[in-house]
Amino acid sequence: MARLIGYARCSTDDQKAGLEQQIRDLTAANCEIIFNEEVSSVAERAELDAALAELRRGDTLVVCKLDRLARSVMQTLEIAMFLEKNGCSLRILNFGGDVLDTRSATGKLILTMFAGFAEFERNIMLERQKIGIAKAKSQGKYKGRKPLEGAKEARALEKAGLNVSDIARSLNCSRGAVYRMLSEGTPAS
Repeated sequence: MARLIGYARCSTDDQKAGLEQQIRDLTAANCEIIFNEEVSSVAERAELDAALAELRRGDTLVVCKLDRLARSVMQTLEIAMFLEKNGCSLRILNFGGDVLDTRSATGKLILTMFAGFAEFERNIMLERQKIGIAKAKSQGKYKGRKPLEGAKEARALEKAGLNVSDIARSLNCSRGAVYRMLSEGTPAS
């Protein structure tokens, strides 16, 4: 029997309320299993991998919003092709009040178009961010990113022999954050 498998994601602690709302929406959509994680879409996403591995022929992967699943057209299409190859489909709940389902040709077309719009929107936001940073720097107002909390602990764990993945799990952060922590500041004593 076909199942609905949910996937929810947020990037930061500030978005936890959004993650909780996604889980409520996926539950209301009758998802049998819901995978969720707090991780950037460009980081390793173990729960997404687990959700994809859980799918069986006929199942549907359900997400609330397209940007919770993928950050680029390429990522979106790779996931959609994986699902199609394995006899599964994708359902996106928040599509202007409608549900998008990739089982139809129209659904596939709309998914591709909206993935393109989402990637375009992200790129425009990054361009504006760069302009804002350049302006703030020219006015002497830009101080850069604050040092990451936990750098001292990360270096101590590394010194104790833990690898980056283990440190990330221990500090409940991404591997990328661990790499940044390890490269900042003074060595652990």
